[in-house]
Amino acid sequence: MSEGPRIAVAVVTMGNRPDEVDALLTSVAKQDVAPARIVIVGNGCPLPEFAERLGLPGEVTGIEVDENLGCPGGRNVGLARLREFADVDVVVELDDDGLLVDADVLRKVRDLYTADPRLGIVGFRIADEHGETQRRHVPRVGAKDPMRGGPVTGFLGGGHALSMPMLARIGDWPAEFFFAHEETDMAWRAIDDGWTVLYEPELLLQHPKTSPARHAIYYRVTARNRVWLTRRRLPLPLIPVHLGIWMLLTLARTRSLGGLRAWFGGFAEGLRQSGGERRPMRWRTVWRLTRLGRPPVI
Repeated sequence: MSEGPRIAVAVVTMGNRPDEVDALLTSVAKQDVAPARIVIVGNGCPLPEFAERLGLPGEVTGIEVDENLGCPGGRNVGLARLREFADVDVVVELDDDGLLVDADVLRKVRDLYTADPRLGIVGFRIADEHGETQRRHVPRVGAKDPMRGGPVTGFLGGGHALSMPMLARIGDWPAEFFFAHEETDMAWRAIDDGWTVLYEPELLLQHPKTSPARHAIYYRVTARNRVWLTRRRLPLPLIPVHLGIWMLLTLARTRSLGGLRAWFGGFAEGLRQSGGERRPMRWRTVWRLTRLGRPPVI
């Protein structure tokens, strides 16, 4: 393998997309830089034998957990196993229904981390089979051009790369979130610790066009986790500002009465229950997020 950071690929699946997982892993096998390791987590489901059937390169490890731990919890299982191997510098985490269309994605990831030792997170561009990127998948406020890269304040969970040295400093995914806003929590922690979060549109993950509201728990956990996010990460004066703005936006955008009920139920749940350790960002981080185009109140 060429010199540079050693890369692993991690995929979490619930076992309901076997064909998509096969296609994704086949696209990983076609990369012109082979990953040092591949970890596949069965999130509450059994796993088939992938390596021999698909001709995967590198060391392939399958892990089965008894219950669905959610997106962040499942990813933490994969990260824990990679730490046991101690030979990985960067982990590329991919949605199980994604696809690496280009064969040079891992090479480009390696080169980005080689060039910048303070690069913490790299977000991929997400596009459907027609090449269209949904506006919500562009990590900038009001962004219209998905091909404009650069430093940002957040990233997409569907396709991204994480520095293992960064994770050793800031910690893993917030498993208690289960689903929604876990990427923002990690990005804010990374930036607060002095790492760069980069959006690189040349790193393409093909992914079906979806709506987050397709999940039955969407409204409740989105509200609950937003409250937890602010309680965990924001200076006290910004918490009511952030939550007030998002309450108004939710009232303006949500057309479903049932959705609003679930949202306010989740909001109340977030106030009643602990979302984990409070470790607010510094005010200089607030200013850095603002200069990057997304102050942490919107």
